[in-house]
Amino acid sequence: MALTFEVNPAFDPALRDGITMLWADVSNAGGAVGFLPPVTADAIRPELLKHLTAIAEGRTRLVVGRDEDGQVAATAFLTLNTHRLMRHWAWLNTVMVHPRHQGKGYGRELMAAAADDACSLDGIDAIRLTCRGGTGADRFYTSCGYKEVGRVPDAIRVADDDYRDDVIMLLPLFR
Repeated sequence: MALTFEVNPAFDPALRDGITMLWADVSNAGGAVGFLPPVTADAIRPELLKHLTAIAEGRTRLVVGRDEDGQVAATAFLTLNTHRLMRHWAWLNTVMVHPRHQGKGYGRELMAAAADDACSLDGIDAIRLTCRGGTGADRFYTSCGYKEVGRVPDAIRVADDDYRDDVIMLLPLFR
């Protein structure tokens, strides 16, 4: 069964808790979403609050995918650029699909929902994202139409002796 996607849903405690638990579960399964395992919901809440503040200020949009039980199964945040010379593209970040739902095509559905949302915004011509090298995420994003446009070697340190590239990817939006 496919996920049901919604952009900027009404925010309530259930959605907050669903995103927090999704983020913790993805992180603890090894997902490259800003934390290293083990991570707790308490560690994630301040980072989620930053996203929620940006949503309230109209700088970020939330794409949520819910499973057949109505549980949060996938999310992505689309952040608008505030720099006057770069307002024609948006950032996509914190792209997550719950580990129990991975391998079902939901990641592609989430990426398509985010691209559809970006296309609905006036003046947005592209989506840009970054991902941690060495995870396979760059291959996934390439399969969704993104192209690698840059790479910063060893920009991410996940352990004292484990450095990863920061891979920069772009999806032109053809309207």
